[in-house]
Amino acid sequence: MHLPTQTLSLAVLLALPAAVRAVFKDEVGHIDYHHELLGVPQRETTFFHRPRPQEKASLLYSLSDLGVLGAVNPGNGAIVWRQLLSPNITGGDGGGHLRAGEDETWLASALGSVVHAWDAISGRNVWTLDFDGAVKDLEIMEMTEGDRKDVLALHEEDGATVARRIHGAEGRVVWEFREVNKDVPLQVSTNVGKVFVVTLHGSLLSYNLKVIVLDTLTGKKLDEIVLGTKGEVQKPEDVQFVGANSAAPVVAWTDNTLTKLKVNVLGSKSRQEFPLVADAVSVEVHAPHTIRSSPHFLVHTRTTKGSKADVYHVDLKSSAITKAYDLPLLEGGSAFSTSSSAANVYFTRVTADEVIVTSSVSHGILGRWPLKTGADKVYAVHGVSEVVKKSENNYAVRSAIVTDDDDWTQIVNGDVSWTRSEGLSGAVAATWAEIPESEDLAKTLEAEAHTDPWSAFVHRVTRHIVELQDLPAWLETIPTRLVASILGSETLGTSDTLTRDSFGFNKLVVLVTKRGKIYGLDAGNHGRIVWSKSANETPGGRPWNVKAIHADDVNGVVTVRGADGEFIIVKSDTGKTVEVIPAGLFPPVESAVVVDSDAGHWLLPIGIDGKVPEIQSSFAPKQTVVTRTSDGGIKGVKFVPKDGQAVEVPTWFFHPLAGQKIVAVASRSKHDPIASVGRVLGDRTVKYKYLNPNTLVVAAIDEQATSLTVYLLDTVSGQVLTSSTYEGVDPTKHITCAMAENWFVCSFFGQYKLRDAQPQYLKGYQVVVTDLYESDKANDRGPLGDSANFSSLDPVDFPTGPYLPSVVSKTYILSGPITSLAVTKTRQGITSRQLLAYMPDAHAIVGIPRLALEPRRPVGRDPTPAELEEGLSKYVPAIELNPQMQITHQRDVLGVREIITAPALLESTSLVFAYGIDVFGTRVAPSLAFDVLGKGFNKIALVGTVVALVLGVGVLRPMIRKKQIDARWKA
Repeated sequence: MHLPTQTLSLAVLLALPAAVRAVFKDEVGHIDYHHELLGVPQRETTFFHRPRPQEKASLLYSLSDLGVLGAVNPGNGAIVWRQLLSPNITGGDGGGHLRAGEDETWLASALGSVVHAWDAISGRNVWTLDFDGAVKDLEIMEMTEGDRKDVLALHEEDGATVARRIHGAEGRVVWEFREVNKDVPLQVSTNVGKVFVVTLHGSLLSYNLKVIVLDTLTGKKLDEIVLGTKGEVQKPEDVQFVGANSAAPVVAWTDNTLTKLKVNVLGSKSRQEFPLVADAVSVEVHAPHTIRSSPHFLVHTRTTKGSKADVYHVDLKSSAITKAYDLPLLEGGSAFSTSSSAANVYFTRVTADEVIVTSSVSHGILGRWPLKTGADKVYAVHGVSEVVKKSENNYAVRSAIVTDDDDWTQIVNGDVSWTRSEGLSGAVAATWAEIPESEDLAKTLEAEAHTDPWSAFVHRVTRHIVELQDLPAWLETIPTRLVASILGSETLGTSDTLTRDSFGFNKLVVLVTKRGKIYGLDAGNHGRIVWSKSANETPGGRPWNVKAIHADDVNGVVTVRGADGEFIIVKSDTGKTVEVIPAGLFPPVESAVVVDSDAGHWLLPIGIDGKVPEIQSSFAPKQTVVTRTSDGGIKGVKFVPKDGQAVEVPTWFFHPLAGQKIVAVASRSKHDPIASVGRVLGDRTVKYKYLNPNTLVVAAIDEQATSLTVYLLDTVSGQVLTSSTYEGVDPTKHITCAMAENWFVCSFFGQYKLRDAQPQYLKGYQVVVTDLYESDKANDRGPLGDSANFSSLDPVDFPTGPYLPSVVSKTYILSGPITSLAVTKTRQGITSRQLLAYMPDAHAIVGIPRLALEPRRPVGRDPTPAELEEGLSKYVPAIELNPQMQITHQRDVLGVREIITAPALLESTSLVFAYGIDVFGTRVAPSLAFDVLGKGFNKIALVGTVVALVLGVGVLRPMIRKKQIDARWKA
């Protein structure tokens, strides 16, 4: 029976999602792992808050340094909800504002120019307002003329200081105060009856403080108070604190030498000075944020040796400030935090050894607990606390602290209840690394290789005899491994020891963050952190601008290069530093590339404008190196020996058309094996692939013409092999490209034309896929024919023209935006490829099958039987990125910056790792797992069948033998 062509075409399309179904239910949490992160919490935007006033349970809220707002369950450290506020995933320097009104069910946040209100329980947006200028401060107005609470927002708009009161429930502006001046707006605060706007008044490096007093009902200016003299404040960072929502809010600032603290109660015209401890390096002021709390505050002073604190009281009638008591200077770091219950104010101190709780009224210690963190001490940088009075003399405290390792840890009465590895967030570079073999074994094999055959044989036999001592331990593991294999349970990745496995799943991922941290993750053990270290040995700028990372699996080391010339080399399995060069000793680096030389593979730094310094001749790259030029072009560079050195010699230059700017570059991976040089068609003919390894995809945008041109370059000769131009492209949206084997893809947001009777133009996200072949015809190798060798510099045809590939291209419309394109890799390249991409709107990673992007799909007609045999279906311009394609299934993966892949030893499987804000890893099998038994395979039935057959043969054999003997006697 023959099915109609249209039916077969439809069947092929319907089969695609099943063929690429990303994750089965029994594989969730087994083959993948996910570090769900917020970023490192900031001191001013982290607090405990009760989302339901009628209940005592609190949630922990934070706006991190990456612009992620979220709520965390203090009971187990799990994320309840989160929202990404910053469009810049890893380049932000923190900032933002987060406030919560007492007994309110909503939060207010501000970042950039946008002010939001969020439901405190669900995280849903209540209202949003976008203004022209940047938000400088945000506060909750606790006391209003109604039963509600409102929001106060302070903006800086084109040289004007703008304060707005926003209706807390409706999100509308109640009143606006605007004053055009050259002041620098700092913060806004309020007490029971007035609103205070604090600004820096004066000129650069010569400021004093100005307080503008506003009416709470109308926003009209009531008074203006200038504090101090010119030059007392040189920069906004000198102002340590502006108290908010307390009965007596204060503003505190220090002098340049950190010897005095000057404090003013907002609304008064006097200030008071208090001496600071000697050798002070930083000052922090902590105060309650509720009106019912006592007007007390704590001044935390860090010195070169330790930390101390002073507690001050404010007289509400006279606005006088008096020192109540001080907390002693303790060596090492300390983190102070404030919590309040009605009028009671508590100060919590977390040191490396203990947790101490005191009242703001007196210096008597209410509670003291030793800090139980195990062998590794925890050094707190800052934190927040919640104190509960159980009885008259019995208190309990839980503190959520940020450590110097960028971890977020909660301590309950001295015990660590949970730790979140928020330092993994903000990743800017990552690479795969093999688990190194034992150094002793490597040295032994090297010694055997350099001796005579007889000595090497004797040495190897002796070594194997010595290794027999491990045989009993290995035999003990056989029953466990056998039972686990039969039951289909997990046996790999359960140990803390780094070991390779027979499937190639156990690999290391070395991750680098913008904060200067380096992590080693065990990809075969659910992304477990094996080691972590700070790269402060390379004191570059913050955030750390990492240009390249490279893993040398032969030597078991990883090299990380920064923009200021610094680099660090660490052991991939332990993180031990092998070599480090600080910033400033070498010229700045614009990029870096892995090259092959006589000395092996190494990371070649590329200087500004593509300049490469002279290097030793033994390290000279063997291939052409492609770099950027100062005028926005690209050039090819060869290295020639000269006086024992290797100097660069430009071989070609490429410049895009006038008005175009290069926005994306892609090339083939160094691991890109080719399983077949041709593609067998349905009629048994072959189209041979164009497999030039020296190719580069360059995407250039013309912002004025809103057009995108994609070039394919030969990196040896600089020849343009092919180019395509697409009109109506939005230059403000993501433009990304990827390349593998004989094809490449580019994604962008642009305009496309419908082929109807009346032309219509629509805009959407597009992906263009291009295949390269040696000839337009089947069974034709093109101008080269069967030549064994090929040179990009030599002509191959009678007219001295270049050898150009045959190009087949198609454009598809996607249902949503995609970024961070990557292609799966397998060991031998036999398995079908998948295009991996991040969906920023859905917070998911999608795997698009290569067959769905096939550019040879017939247009305007049904496929022929031969084409159907190839798997081709009728060209449909729209591709729906349905949930079945998502390799992250239901996981909410936030802020992916890049996706990297690596082959496993199983040909069917490719390892995937994505990083950015979150960290996600998994295994994918684009052609399904054809070389390993799945978890659904009934091994028990198989073993039972074999055992039953053996028993049956054992029972029947003597019976049949007896029967045969009897038959012979009877004969």
